[in-house]
Amino acid sequence: MHRHPLIRSMIVLAFAITGSASTVWAAGKAHEHGALKLDVAIEGNLLTISMEAPLDNLLGFERAPRTDAERKAAADVLARLRSPDTGTPHFAADAAAQCALSKAEVQAPVLEPGAKPAAKDEHAEVQASYVFTCAKPNELRTLDVGLFDAYKRTQRIDVQVAGPMGQAKSTLKRPARKVRLAR
Repeated sequence: MHRHPLIRSMIVLAFAITGSASTVWAAGKAHEHGALKLDVAIEGNLLTISMEAPLDNLLGFERAPRTDAERKAAADVLARLRSPDTGTPHFAADAAAQCALSKAEVQAPVLEPGAKPAAKDEHAEVQASYVFTCAKPNELRTLDVGLFDAYKRTQRIDVQVAGPMGQAKSTLKRPARKVRLAR
């Protein structure tokens, strides 16, 4: 099977983030509060979504939790990210495509129990990857993104899409939530 280099790179990246849990992802990396990044790849019957977000967008802080309330909030965010299809879904593809979540990987080392505090100048992030298997991938037209509803501090979502017919970039700003998929 011939794979477009960008699609292959995005899929490799999606699975690479499941690597070392001891890394603070954003160490030394610039990020913007209120902004979140999504990379969406369509290949065969797989829809892969990679997400990168400053912890501030999800929790209101970017360090290891210090209080019981912060630990509970962190645990709730991790649980929600690891089950993005429960409640109001984080991502919903066209119903006609019949996509089902087959894998969810979330890395937020600074939020894990027993995490060491990040250095003062570090800005911790969450990295997540979601793989959906679609029974009718040719029916994929749009992706409904429910992240604005789930994380009120998020104001903008920068999206890159790569599919068999090409690549596209878009930006979602509240209240927009639909991403057109490059097919």
